[in-house]
Parts: sequence; C-alpha cells; structure tokens
Amino acid sequence: MKIVFMGTPDFAVASLDALVQAKFDIVAVVTAPDKPAGRGQKINESAVKKYAVEKSIPVLQPEKLKNPEFLAELKSFQADLQVVVAFRMLPEVVWNMPTKGTINLHGSLLPQYRGAAPINHAIINGEKESGVTTFFLTHEIDTGDIILSDHTPIGDDETAGELHDKLMVIGANLLVKTVTAIANGDFIEQPQPQSDELKHAPKIFKEDCKIDWNNSSAKIHNLIRGLSPYPTAFTLLNDKTLKIFKAEPEDKVPGIAAGGFLTDGKTYLKFATKDGFIKLLDIQFEGKKRMLIEDFLRGMRL
Repeated sequence: MKIVFMGTPDFAVASLDALVQAKFDIVAVVTAPDKPAGRGQKINESAVKKYAVEKSIPVLQPEKLKNPEFLAELKSFQADLQVVVAFRMLPEVVWNMPTKGTINLHGSLLPQYRGAAPINHAIINGEKESGVTTFFLTHEIDTGDIILSDHTPIGDDETAGELHDKLMVIGANLLVKTVTAIANGDFIEQPQPQSDELKHAPKIFKEDCKIDWNNSSAKIHNLIRGLSPYPTAFTLLNDKTLKIFKAEPEDKVPGIAAGGFLTDGKTYLKFATKDGFIKLLDIQFEGKKRMLIEDFLRGMRL
C-alpha cells in the first residue's frame, strides 16, 4: 500500500516516524513551504521536511494545493492512501485522490473539539480527559467517519504543552493501528454523532490570551495551563506585558480588587481574582527572558 504523508510540525513527525518504523511504504511527504524566521530571517524548514530528507523520502511543498503542477506530481505517486497529521485544510481534489481515501489524526475525542486548537481548548475548558481520533476526510472539517480513537486523563496542573507531548505519542501509535486496519480491510467506520452541545476548538488569537481577573481562580488557572507554553496567557504589569507559563490558584478571600496584586518582593507575586488569588510561578516580563518568579522579583521592584 503506497502512502503519501501530509504534515508540518513536530507533532506530525512522531506519526511519520511510527509509520516508517512499522515498514509502511511512504512514497512522498507533503509539507509547508520553507519560510524565513527569526531576527536573521534564516530559511526555516518544517520538522516533517527535515525528517523526510533524512530518510530520503521525496518532499512536495506546494504554496497552493490546487496548483495543477502540484496535483499532477501528487497523482504521479499513485498513492493508495493519504495520511494527514497537523496540516492545513485540503481541497476535495486532493483528499479524494487515493483509492482508499485520506485519513486524518486529530488531537481530540471527536466529535468534541473540532477545529484548529483542540488541545488548548480542552484544558481551557477544564476537561479531565482528552484523546486522539483517526477519521476519513470529507467536505466539512473534522466531521468524517471515525475509524479509531484512544483517550488519556488530563492532570489538574497539566499544561497544553504536556498534553501535546502525550497525545503525540498516543496518536502515532493509534495511526499505525489505523493504517494497519485499512491495509487489512479490518475496520468499521463510525459516523460522528450529531449534537447541538458540541464543544469547538477554533484558532486562538492574541485577545483570547489576555487574562480577565474578574473570572474565578479556577477558570484563570485553566486558561494559563491551556495556553502554556504557547501562545501564553498574559496580563499587564506596569504597562508592560507579563506572560504567565505556570501558576497555581490560592483559595483565600482576596481583600483587594480583582486584578490587584500582592508581593513580598522576594518569593511571591499573586494577583487577586473574583474568589481568590493566582500565584505566579513561571513568567516572562516584556524585554526579559523566561524565569521563575523568585528570580524575577530579585531584579524587579514593584
């Protein structure tokens, strides 16, 4: 069975490597075009491209997925199956090309958390469980028939970054099981249940990351965890941006207005919420590197 793999970040590399280690025939990889990044605008290759080049797998990097030259080249590989992990939305002319269809690995327990940021939103919403799902691509995003899924608990202090790394491994293993099942014709497609009460996972913008201290400590703690380490929850301190990577809720009557803060100038800095405090542990102040709160207070007078 000839497979074309489509993906871009590190999350996708784990799945690609798992398929390669399982001896599947990866005939080509489709990934994002190289882009200049950083201060020096050095050309940056995607994690998937770096891996594919290392394994001598042909790489396609289309700017536009409907480009006739790209479509002709993609068709020339005569793939039986396409596998998508952390890539962009595909047009029907692409996902409908292989005889066995195109499958996607998604970082949630579908049909919950369809969209671009399922890992972040699951933690922001205080979920106790998450998982991964494989499904066949169709017209509507993240709505195709489910093949397999696997789940994992979310810890009370677990961050999006930690859950990402867990799901990366679980997802890679699930993908190997899924492709094996498709190769053997040993699977049953399950239509996704329809419901008006589904939770969604849209793309996160900067305004979504600003902390509203009038919320409860639990809600703010979940927001901080769900945006750590990226794109990171933030507040303003002395009119400068203060990013918060890790914090803990403190169940104590504030006694000061929400958004106000208390500090001993040495060991703690905590902001008042509507029902308690959020004690900062790991932060980055505008113009400075990321650091523990004790190190920050040592060099800052508030």
